[in-house]
Amino acid sequence: MATYTHGHHESVLRSHRWRTAENSAAYLLPHLSSGVTVLDIGCGPGTITADFAALVTPARVTALEVKQEALDLARAEIARRGITNVDFAVGDVHGLDFPDASFDVVHAHQVLQHVTDPVAALREMRRVTKPGGVIAVRDSDYKAFAWYPELPELDEWMALYQRVARGNGGEPDAGRRLLSWARAAGLTDVTATSSTWCFATQEDRDWWGHMWADRILKSEMATTAVQTAAASQEDLKRISEAWRTWSAAPDGWMSLLHGELIARA
Repeated sequence: MATYTHGHHESVLRSHRWRTAENSAAYLLPHLSSGVTVLDIGCGPGTITADFAALVTPARVTALEVKQEALDLARAEIARRGITNVDFAVGDVHGLDFPDASFDVVHAHQVLQHVTDPVAALREMRRVTKPGGVIAVRDSDYKAFAWYPELPELDEWMALYQRVARGNGGEPDAGRRLLSWARAAGLTDVTATSSTWCFATQEDRDWWGHMWADRILKSEMATTAVQTAAASQEDLKRISEAWRTWSAAPDGWMSLLHGELIARA
C-alpha cells in the first residue's frame, strides 16, 4: 500500500463521515438490492457501508480496512446504528484474503488513488467478485477541481496536495485514469461515468472551507508537508486562512469531479 495521505485526524473524519451511499455511490445504487453480498474496500468510518447494509439486508456486507485502528471507526458507526449484517476484516486490496467469487458486489470509494498498484488492485477486486457480479470504483480527480473566487493560496493548496500525494505513492488525479486502469486489468464489460460534489450554499461553504482550514494545519498531510519541506508552517497557515476567506465569500463555489466505473466480472 502507498502511505495514506490524509490520516485520520478529526478534520479528515469530519469530511469522511459526511459521505453516504446517495452522495458518494449513486452510480452503484441500481445494482444493490436485498440479498446482494458486498465487499466495501477502504470503508473508512463506515457511513457508506452502513447505507449498503440497509439496502442489501438480510445479505451481509464486509467492511475492509488496511489497519485495525481504521476499521474500529467503522465498527463504532455500525454499532451506533444498530446494524447487524456487517462483518469486518483487515486486509490489503492488492492481496485480498477471500476465496475467488466471494461477493456479488466489490466496491471501493476513494481508494485507488492511494494504492501503489491500482491495476493489481482491480484484478484482485475482480477475482473475489462472482461471475456476472459488479466491481464499482469512484475516485476524485484533483486536477479537475474548480473553484471561485480564484484565490492564489488555493492554487498553492492544490500544488501542495499533488506533491504530497505523489510523494506518498498515490495518484491524486485517479478519476480520469479509472477506465485505463480497468482496461489494463483485463476488465472488458466496463461503464465509465463521472459525478461531482458541489459546495455553493453558505452552509456548504462554511462546512467545507472550515474543514479544510483545519485539515491543512492538523492532518497527516500537513505533518508530511512540513517534514518533507514541501511547505512551511507559515505556508500552511496562509492556505488555512484562504479557505476561511473562500468560505465567507457570498459567491463562493467549488466543484469536485469524480471518475466512476462499473465493471462486470
